[in-house]
Amino acid sequence: MDAPPPAPAPPDAECPRCGTPHAPNQEYCLECGLRLPTRSVVTTLSTGWRRRVRWYPGDWIWPALAGLVVAAIATGVVVAATWGNGGGSTIVATGPTGTGSVTTVGRSTPTSTPIEPTTAPTPPAAPPPPPPPPAATGPIPWPAGKNGFTVVLESIPATSGRAAALARARAALRAGLKDVGILDSSQYPSLHAGYYVVFSGFYASKVDATSAAASAKASGYADAYPTAVTS
Repeated sequence: MDAPPPAPAPPDAECPRCGTPHAPNQEYCLECGLRLPTRSVVTTLSTGWRRRVRWYPGDWIWPALAGLVVAAIATGVVVAATWGNGGGSTIVATGPTGTGSVTTVGRSTPTSTPIEPTTAPTPPAAPPPPPPPPAATGPIPWPAGKNGFTVVLESIPATSGRAAALARARAALRAGLKDVGILDSSQYPSLHAGYYVVFSGFYASKVDATSAAASAKASGYADAYPTAVTS
């Protein structure tokens, strides 16, 4: 005895593209090969559409209709709110800029309110920059009775005269070196007698003087070196 034919698919289980009926759990349409959608609101609506109208524009019609409904509702809410406020009013500014008035035109009696002119506050002036420190106008002497370290830039023989040492010291000042001075080495037991020493700086330790000597070499005094000065 032949087996009974399979039961037909429910009338609403149709391919959304070609309308061919399909089994509830079928994944692809056997007629057009479309991947069948899962059961959803769109599927239900599209099936109902096809039951009444043979032509179906596509699933895009449902989001479009939903958008139109939302827009219509929003428009109705705006219109209702506008009329609920008494028909609205218009604010018109009249008069010259900064000294005009605001007039409300509507169902109520027009009123005029003066507008006070506003100006931005003037920012405080920036304080002037501090004046630069005065530049040294000439070499300085070694302080009397002071013991410490310094950087020897040049040693000029005393026979060449103090004027030659003075010219070298002024050149060092123009090169940007600080605390440049001249001392007579014959007055200090820690130095070799018979020279005018062009020095730069006063330092409490030889380490500091050595670091300053490196800076002096970078400024063009290749023979600069640290030394102790004792009275």
